Amino acid sequence: MPRYLSLVRIDETAGPAGGPSAELMRRMGELIEEMTKAGVLLDTAGLTPTADGARVDWDGERTSVTDGPFTETKEVVGGYALMQCKDRAEALEWTRRFLKIHGPEWRLACELREIAEG
Repeated sequence: MPRYLSLVRIDETAGPAGGPSAELMRRMGELIEEMTKAGVLLDTAGLTPTADGARVDWDGERTSVTDGPFTETKEVVGGYALMQCKDRAEALEWTRRFLKIHGPEWRLACELREIAEG
């Protein structure tokens, strides 16, 4: 079965003050449990803010490191889910369900990509 990576894209400046609510975390836990029991979810996690990160660039000759936050970037990867689904339609449905558990105060998107095998 194919594997899919869902990259959760967020605007770090537009989320609710204080981050995710206890209610959102409860709903997230329920969905994660359902996906795990269905044998779909292989791994998932949120990521720390870009202020705690670094970007490493390669210009063809050398690398350079830029410490976060990345103010020039409006939308960043805030988390991910690695899923194994029977097809793209199933992966899209799980991704839609993930987005729908967020309230109207959230603006986010998921980029869904199939993992190239072999």
